[in-house]
Amino acid sequence: METQALGFLRTLFFLLGWLLLLQFGPAASAQTNVPAAAATPAPSSFNVEAATRAYLDRLTPAEKQRSDSYFEGGYWLQLWDFLYGLGIAVLLLSTRLSARMRDLAQWITRFKFIHTAAYWVQYLLVTALLAFPLTIYEGFFREHHYGMSNQNFAGWFGDFSKGLLVGAIMGSIALVPVFALVRRRAGRWHIYASLVLIVFLAFSILISPVFIAPLFNKYTPLTDAKVRDPILSLARANGIPATEVFQMDASRQTKRISANVSGAFGTTRVTLNDNLLNRSTPAAIQAVMGHEMGHYVMNHVYKMLLFLSIVVVVLMCVLRWGLERLLARFGARWGIAGHGDLAVLPLAVALISACMFVATPLMNTMVRVQEQEADVFGLNAARQPDGFAEAALQLSEYRKMEPSPFEEFIFYDHPSGATRIRTSMRWKAENLSSRP
Repeated sequence: METQALGFLRTLFFLLGWLLLLQFGPAASAQTNVPAAAATPAPSSFNVEAATRAYLDRLTPAEKQRSDSYFEGGYWLQLWDFLYGLGIAVLLLSTRLSARMRDLAQWITRFKFIHTAAYWVQYLLVTALLAFPLTIYEGFFREHHYGMSNQNFAGWFGDFSKGLLVGAIMGSIALVPVFALVRRRAGRWHIYASLVLIVFLAFSILISPVFIAPLFNKYTPLTDAKVRDPILSLARANGIPATEVFQMDASRQTKRISANVSGAFGTTRVTLNDNLLNRSTPAAIQAVMGHEMGHYVMNHVYKMLLFLSIVVVVLMCVLRWGLERLLARFGARWGIAGHGDLAVLPLAVALISACMFVATPLMNTMVRVQEQEADVFGLNAARQPDGFAEAALQLSEYRKMEPSPFEEFIFYDHPSGATRIRTSMRWKAENLSSRP
């Protein structure tokens, strides 16, 4: 679980979650030194549904049960995370702990911008401590129980601590100007705060691949020409200005397989994790990278930035409406003087979290549509439908492959494995069967 404070960064800014959600977990079980196999042409009698079922039936009943259990457990965790966060907010407000943290921040120095940063750091640490039991269950014990984690506790806690440090810095960068504007533009603070947060979103995209991601993993140029050169060729063919492909050491943390084309404004980086390189066929790697390049070519990062900008404006309007009513009734009891008071942050986080919890299907659908677009682009670019089906099948390690339509609409921010395999087989039937 994210701490409530780190969850605030995710829900308010969607710092690296939605904007950089250009990741697709690949692949197959073969090694990368296996010669690349051309996609098998589909015969004229090729049956899309039968071919899809043949891939899905590769999963044993035990593997399917394990996958379903892991993913369905995540449905409940979203609810418990939300309720747990609300409980923390109620505790901070009702005990006036938030007001005391504000007082301490003001006692430290007379400079108001430091007040904001000092309060934020206190808030981050207190909420991290209060949420730690659920955090360690979700991030450490549960991941080990399902065989997804490679980290010992020291390694996991080290990454958790780095996340707190990043949260402290990034949260301060965002909140200092926001609270300054709230105090000086009382009548229209929600408009100015929205503008600041939108700029912060763009700033986050810019610095993340270069400065944030390397804090958690080591990035090195991919030197295996058999893997690198086809990827660069695919990039050049689709107008992507990539001269290097990077690999990261994700295996020190997880068994998950992923790749991404991240960044924007000149910081774009093509990356594969070492799990993908060690467990996937060349066909699957090319299929996955075609998908990732689709995000770049179709400007998904910029489209998502525009969409989230609208979300931020709506959130700030709802936040202003909610704060005015709740503070008028409970402000004195909680020791909060007004919406420009630093002690209001737990209430603001609770309201934003409630909005985003309700909007989960909308947010998931927005991302899922882009992922589906990238799937089709990748199939057309890489022409590896069987490789892509293998990659989708590998996601069964931690994603339910065959959800109901209702589940897929509510809980999936990517197309389900069954949907992706069916898309691949449909592409194969319509394209490869027509080859001479």
